[in-house]
Amino acid sequence: MRFPNLKHLYYLIVLHKEQHFLRAAQKCNVSQSTLSTAIQNLEDTLGHQLLERDHKSFVFTDFGEAMVEKSKQLLSNAQEWTSFAESAGDWKSGSLRLGAIPTIAPFVFESLIRQMATHLPNIELQLSEDTTDNLLERLSDGELDLLILALPMKTPGCKQLVVGTDAFHLVTNKTAAVALKNHVSIDELPNESIFLLQKEHCLTEHAVSACGLAHKSQVSSLKASSLHTLVSLVNSGLGYTFIPAMALKKGILTGTDVIALPAEQEAFREIGLVWRNGTTRVQLFRAIAKLIAPLMPDPKEL
Repeated sequence: MRFPNLKHLYYLIVLHKEQHFLRAAQKCNVSQSTLSTAIQNLEDTLGHQLLERDHKSFVFTDFGEAMVEKSKQLLSNAQEWTSFAESAGDWKSGSLRLGAIPTIAPFVFESLIRQMATHLPNIELQLSEDTTDNLLERLSDGELDLLILALPMKTPGCKQLVVGTDAFHLVTNKTAAVALKNHVSIDELPNESIFLLQKEHCLTEHAVSACGLAHKSQVSSLKASSLHTLVSLVNSGLGYTFIPAMALKKGILTGTDVIALPAEQEAFREIGLVWRNGTTRVQLFRAIAKLIAPLMPDPKEL
């Protein structure tokens, strides 16, 4: 059997993700006829049908679904091969596509860039910011090499390496803080008074779990899209929220009338690196972990 064209496998993956020939062709920067011909060529090469078609729609066959997953693995390995070749086997050189979630990226990227420039100057760093689900999908598809995520989090087919902890702090308007006791009981806060991020942000799940929000009635139906929006809501005196220490360390409350109260001992999330099983770049990833670890907030500094 002839070997398949790697570009055609990429087209197959994109078509599976988009479930639409025109959208997939646009994303691949080719014409719809080029994409259709590529899929047909793949079927001819493999000797099996990937799609069931009619004149208006299509569905992937069971074989097609399986081939999509195997194509992702193959392209990921091809990317590893290319990176290894470009760096001539030197793990300290080449490109690195790094992704992080929005509640980590703004507070780590700047310092990490400086650390990388000093300690790993021959690594070409490409940064992405996205939600956890999207980052994991892009990692699985071979579009990213390494992720910085908040843990615990299930990451099938991947390795995790914890680099530090990030405590949650209850933050409130200075005026509202006067009425609070020294040891704040979250259970005693008013209904609809705690603002959290939209559900696609994993910080919401971690905050609820770590800070013991047993009563959903305390959580406001008004959701925010960023930590800065949460701070703005609290600054207006509307309620409370939880902010991770790394954001406090970077001055997210500067210029506001919001203050942070001491975190409960158990209220924290872990920050870790995530990469695909089988990668040949573990030595580089562990070196980056050593650069990130000192960037994690020290509770004594807050």
